[in-house]
Amino acid sequence: MIATMGNVFYFDWEFDLLYWFQGLHNPVLDKIVVAITSLGNAGIFWILLTIAMLIFCKDKKVVWTSALALLFSLLVINVFLKNTVMRARPCWIDDSVTLLVKNPKDYSFPSGHSSASFASAVSIVQYARYRKQGIAAVVLAALIAISRMYVFVHFPTDVLTGTILGIIEAILAGITVRFIYRKMEEKKTKIA
Repeated sequence: MIATMGNVFYFDWEFDLLYWFQGLHNPVLDKIVVAITSLGNAGIFWILLTIAMLIFCKDKKVVWTSALALLFSLLVINVFLKNTVMRARPCWIDDSVTLLVKNPKDYSFPSGHSSASFASAVSIVQYARYRKQGIAAVVLAALIAISRMYVFVHFPTDVLTGTILGIIEAILAGITVRFIYRKMEEKKTKIA
């Protein structure tokens, strides 16, 4: 059984907050939150958004920044941290709460939904040309992150850490992409 897997550690206030979210449940809000949280599944919304930007954005730096940030998120969160920390999910510890989503099989810390969402959203907001779209993406990223607590699959510290790491991944991706573009421009200038 899943509940026997993983390390169990949390702050008391984390379950208090998760149970508070449980008190907000109603049929309408449940459907809205499940739809929001589903946008973050496997980072698919952010991957599709990055592909759309590849087609429609003139400044390709934003595309490569988002793609690289998502790659960082995958490697840091899903490949390394989740499998190193091996934190049990709240729904594995308290299985009396009825889940609105499928019970995840991977570990809880940190939140991959939060990391990928903020990695892509902050990648967009870094570029002045796409600031308005980036702000909308950050709002959606925040809703996805919060939804993970509402559906009882992540502790608040999972979401907070995933969010912080997503922001860092986006900033590092932006620095890397701008550096590469700058070097390419310098090379073109030397050749000309």
